[in-house]
Amino acid sequence: MFDGATYDPERDKERLKTQLFIVWRLMRDGRWRTLEQISARVGCPEASVSARLRDFRKKKFGGHTVEREFVRRGLFKYRVIPNE
Repeated sequence: MFDGATYDPERDKERLKTQLFIVWRLMRDGRWRTLEQISARVGCPEASVSARLRDFRKKKFGGHTVEREFVRRGLFKYRVIPNE
């Protein structure tokens, strides 16, 4: 399911699968949130949240639309539009 040069299934699979599920559960409502807001709600680091949002775009994770909107000075907010 997951891949990448540093991915070790034994070490990473369950953690990434859990992150994917909890970020999805929050973001599937289509509301705009910053990485900081998502991170605070789900208890995952912002870098992990960002990676999971990228995963949602991939066909193997649903091919969902992930929109990004500039807020100010390097701050963006995101929303997920589920692919029916």
